[in-house]
Amino acid sequence: MTKGNGEDPKTGSRMERFQQGVRKRTLLAKKKVQSITKDDVKSYLLRNAFVLFTVVAVILGVILGFSLRSYKMSYREVKYFSFPGELLMRMLQMLVLPLIVSSLVTGIAALDSKASGKMGVRAVVYYMSTTIIAVLIGIIIVVIIHPGKGTKENMHREGKIVQVTAADAFLDLIRNMFPPNLVEACFKQFKTNYEKRMFKVDIPPNDTSTVASIISNVSEAMEALTRMKEEIVPVPGSVNGVNALGLVVFSISFGLVIGSMKEQGQALKDFFDSLNEAIMRLVALIMWYAPLGILFLIAGKIVEMEDMGVIGGQLAMYTVTVIIGLLIHAVIVLPLLYFLITRKNPWVFIGGLIQALVTALGTSSSSATLPVTFKCLEEINGVDKRVTRFVLPVGATINMDGTALYEALAAIFIAQVNNFDLNFGQIITISITATAASIGAAGIPQAGLVTMVIVLTSVGLPTDDITLIIAVDWFLDRLRTTTNVLGDSIGAGIVEHLSRHELKNRDAEMGNSVIEENEMKKPYQLISQENESEKPLDSETKM
Repeated sequence: MTKGNGEDPKTGSRMERFQQGVRKRTLLAKKKVQSITKDDVKSYLLRNAFVLFTVVAVILGVILGFSLRSYKMSYREVKYFSFPGELLMRMLQMLVLPLIVSSLVTGIAALDSKASGKMGVRAVVYYMSTTIIAVLIGIIIVVIIHPGKGTKENMHREGKIVQVTAADAFLDLIRNMFPPNLVEACFKQFKTNYEKRMFKVDIPPNDTSTVASIISNVSEAMEALTRMKEEIVPVPGSVNGVNALGLVVFSISFGLVIGSMKEQGQALKDFFDSLNEAIMRLVALIMWYAPLGILFLIAGKIVEMEDMGVIGGQLAMYTVTVIIGLLIHAVIVLPLLYFLITRKNPWVFIGGLIQALVTALGTSSSSATLPVTFKCLEEINGVDKRVTRFVLPVGATINMDGTALYEALAAIFIAQVNNFDLNFGQIITISITATAASIGAAGIPQAGLVTMVIVLTSVGLPTDDITLIIAVDWFLDRLRTTTNVLGDSIGAGIVEHLSRHELKNRDAEMGNSVIEENEMKKPYQLISQENESEKPLDSETKM
């Protein structure tokens, strides 16, 4: 009894402390609400105007799209209707190329090789970890829900599949990492094509049969000695589209070299820094148009959508399964990872990314969303520019959590509709291939389609069955892109937290080097340098 009585006051005091804490917080919240004035509301609305406009644009786009479906617009009318959305896509894509190059070069050049190496390792470990987690979530969800129950006979098919071998796809990825022409890399990617060729196959002569055939007929003898064989061979080709992977590899290498050149590389460093700043100012202008563009992008896609009747039974269950998998990864795994590493509230961080996430939902392109992601992370979340400039372009190119999850899930769904029982080894093969394929997606043209073929081929599933899921792919692609952008952004926040000591040390070194530069008298100085006014008059170049 005494032991029990001795514990009661402690329990009571804990409860009292908890209740007091709750009361204090409630009182503080009440005071804050009561102290809100009209000016506070106005300033809040002005600060978050872009985000509010973008969210309203998405809602209006969905309503407008479903309202206009009853008018049965022709293909031409839909294209005209979607034109404002097409303009937004073109504007954002216009900025992607200079933004990737300038941000990577300035981000890498601002760090020493040791700091950028550590940051690179952290970023790659994060990318690999989240991609593997995403693939595992996809596999577990599809095995539990089992959306492919039944047969595929009644399912709707759509589109055509281009056959490709896994070996050629991965060789294309490596080829695209090292473009032979940087100008061409701005608008073309290498892609292996296939064509049929006839080859002569020499038949080893058999003395008795050959002599006999020569005696009977000379032409028959010639046919016996040589035969024609048809073979499909890979030939070099190209497709339109920015070779982002090649430009990323070049920009990282170029940035490292400029960083190691110290004073000699200062002019180039300043040039790329100014270019990056100019692009971000252009992004700020385009942001005013973004809500209108997103409204018409979403409305146009809903109007263009095929009859909703095709999305029934297994396909509806497949769509729900993908959505559940993406939600688990985006709402539980990524925020939890951010909290465990940084010990900060992930929802405050994600709140600053709303505009980037909505833009990703509207444009369905993580590269096109890149300018908006930069703006959100640097201006709203206050992430160090040296981190965003390195992590975001690389992440938008190789880190695709949503795509990896989707491909693993889709492959097992196709196995289920074919009543094909996958063993543990095949599931492991799918997970490894989906991870590798998602990393290489940016280097392979028609990314989703081609990488999906590679995953299915790895376990001997029919590639033609991809046509079963194309009907809902336009919608799921938007959700995948949003997940990809969230993964890249949270990665930037985590890498910044882990690299904070290196960044502080670099700041201290830069401070010392600036003092040393001011003490030295140099003939060459850029107009833009802030310390020019502090230099003595005799430091100017004398003619």
